[in-house]
Amino acid sequence: MTDNFNMDAYSPQQIAERVDNIGVTKARLPLLSMAMLGMLAGAFIGLGALYFTLVISDAGLSFAVARVLGGVCFSLGLLLVVVAGAELFTGNNLLAMAWADGKVSTIEVLRNWVVVCAANFAGAAGLALLVFLSGHAGMNSGAVAQSYLKIAIAKSTMPVTELFFRGVLCNVLVCMAVWMVLAGRSVVDKFFAIVLPISAFVAAGFEHSIANMYFFPLALLLKESGIALPAGADAITVYAMFRNLVPVIAGNIVGGSVLVALVYYVIYIRPSKTVK
Repeated sequence: MTDNFNMDAYSPQQIAERVDNIGVTKARLPLLSMAMLGMLAGAFIGLGALYFTLVISDAGLSFAVARVLGGVCFSLGLLLVVVAGAELFTGNNLLAMAWADGKVSTIEVLRNWVVVCAANFAGAAGLALLVFLSGHAGMNSGAVAQSYLKIAIAKSTMPVTELFFRGVLCNVLVCMAVWMVLAGRSVVDKFFAIVLPISAFVAAGFEHSIANMYFFPLALLLKESGIALPAGADAITVYAMFRNLVPVIAGNIVGGSVLVALVYYVIYIRPSKTVK
């Protein structure tokens, strides 16, 4: 029976080998392809954030129901990335495995991360502008706009240390979702691999740098649009956006590269090299 008709999931050892090899391909993508795929990923994650915000703007839902249901809806973003094809900075933190294996250089990894992260920002911010111009935030009698603003206020005022550790925990779950996606062979497999870890990080309030690249630009636009502002909206500034993004990006790197990629490298890849 050929691999195309094999319905068994890949084993953890096989997943590690796939992550290792895919890391080489991702690190050596042509610059234009890398940038365009990065912009798509930023927009895809923004669509997931849009879906999440729509759910939590419903005041009739309990806290837990709103967070979990919103998290399930946010999973749309990563599902689009892995099925439709895109380059997401947080998922690409798994390139650390190919780096540890000596298959890609430090320069190649950093090139990928910088280009993809910048492109993700462009895609997420571009979507935020389109969403603002569409009038989407006026839904539910303006409750959607208020939800965006309240999310941005919370992200603007959170202590930096807390932002860092929420970034760490977020990307452990994101990279575990990507890891489990590579165990599957069908779109249905990928869907179920994504939904639980992604909805868990969203429900828990952890920090995803690329989602924040959508939330902040849209909140900044809404703040200047003349709508009624919730208390604390003055905290939403460009400075606050970067004050959030720097520690969250650092936390995402630690969570995905160290606590997932390098841990699994030591477990599955390094022993096979030492035996040789």
